[in-house]
Amino acid sequence: MLFLIIVAIVLGIVGVVAKGLLYLLFIGVAVLILALAISAVRFRRGGRRRTR
Repeated sequence: MLFLIIVAIVLGIVGVVAKGLLYLLFIGVAVLILALAISAVRFRRGGRRRTR
């Protein structure tokens, strides 16, 4: 999960710094939103662990 967030940050920085690569910023934002959604789902399911 941390890897997705790091990738999103790197893509966002490259998209802002490099001219003509603004689409990387949007891809980075999309990856960040995806990573946050996945972590939210995992966090919600964490309390419902089955015990044997």
